[in-house]
Amino acid sequence: MDCYSWKRGKRRKACFLSLNLTSMMRLTKPTLFTNIPVTCEEKDLPGDLFNQLMRDDPSTVNGAEVLMLGEMLTLPQNFGNIFLGETFSSYISVHNDSNQVVKDILVKADLQTSSQRLNLSASNAAVAELKPDCCIDDVIHHEVKEIGTHILVCAVSYTTQAGEKMYFRKFFKFQVLKPLDVKTKFYNAETDEVFLEAQIQNITTSPMFMEKVSLEPSIMYNVTELNSVSQAGECVSTFRSRAYLQPMDTRQYLYCLKPKKEFAEKAGIIKGVTVIGKLDIVWKTNLGERGRLQTSQLQRMAPGYGDVRLSLEAIPDTVNLEEPFHITCKITNCSSERTMDLVLEMCNTNSIHWCGISGRQLGKLHPSSSLCLALTLLSSVQGLQSISGLRLTDTFLKRTYEYDDIAQVCVVSSAIKVES
Repeated sequence: MDCYSWKRGKRRKACFLSLNLTSMMRLTKPTLFTNIPVTCEEKDLPGDLFNQLMRDDPSTVNGAEVLMLGEMLTLPQNFGNIFLGETFSSYISVHNDSNQVVKDILVKADLQTSSQRLNLSASNAAVAELKPDCCIDDVIHHEVKEIGTHILVCAVSYTTQAGEKMYFRKFFKFQVLKPLDVKTKFYNAETDEVFLEAQIQNITTSPMFMEKVSLEPSIMYNVTELNSVSQAGECVSTFRSRAYLQPMDTRQYLYCLKPKKEFAEKAGIIKGVTVIGKLDIVWKTNLGERGRLQTSQLQRMAPGYGDVRLSLEAIPDTVNLEEPFHITCKITNCSSERTMDLVLEMCNTNSIHWCGISGRQLGKLHPSSSLCLALTLLSSVQGLQSISGLRLTDTFLKRTYEYDDIAQVCVVSSAIKVES
């Protein structure tokens, strides 16, 4: 590891630097050396000279000399960037550069952010004495959880041989940058399922190894990750072996959330649920430096079903022309207070015809309860046909709810065999 120190707001490289009684250095890992290839075609005047020089260069990769990729490590020449979610490590040294013994030395390191002040000192106990040319060393670590300006405040108090109490502070300022840009989209399905699409973009200047991207659902949902496919009995990531996310590249992750059984049966509860869960993202950069981000609770706009919700439980994909087929509907009273007395009416369209009695009583439907209804239809027109024409009337309030374009089925000629 290399060390860097600040003095009066400026940064400069040093292996050790005494600032009266304190020096503060950031601990950071080296980076891979990147060369700048200079080459030309063989027919040009230099011929193979440039290529031979690159092959002889010890910093290049054998067989890939023209790529900006090196095998050697280089010590960082500046403070470097600190990103949200990474661990900030610093080395603090208090050095007695006088010719006298000082006593009761207390070193305190605080990190000041825009919202809070954190104590990072490993020990709050005072050191009894510090002899000339001796040091008190401490290494602090902090997982950065806020972006923006951070100020490391190093305070030292001590007592001289004459019994005089002395005190001074040093301030070290640095910026914390945002490493990822996360965007989310929600899709509400008719079956109470919620699909979440998360777009994650690397906005740093170096590639990232995406170790884990997972969704921690809220208490009312179970989550299924849709980022892998089954091949030869094994789950293979949709990103294959490309676990690296290059700078400014974006990757999309998809998740399906299903309400738990105890909540799915209560329509009124699921209707008002807006909190879905939070994303947990873990990555590594350069030489294995680990970073982690966890988003705040993701919220969606709750779908508005109105007083009565009609959803399809079962429907065939393909049906035969002029042959009856069956569907199963689920009718839910989304009201939490009012009982409904429903009447079902079925209106034919130009292509879809209902088989059964229209205007029949469905009976009373209590608040937050459901009933399943099996219906029969047939189609007189081939092609992709939309199922429409259902009407539910609440006799208590004399209110009618219309349901059109409920679903679509593919109607084929009866001469074509339809696989069940």
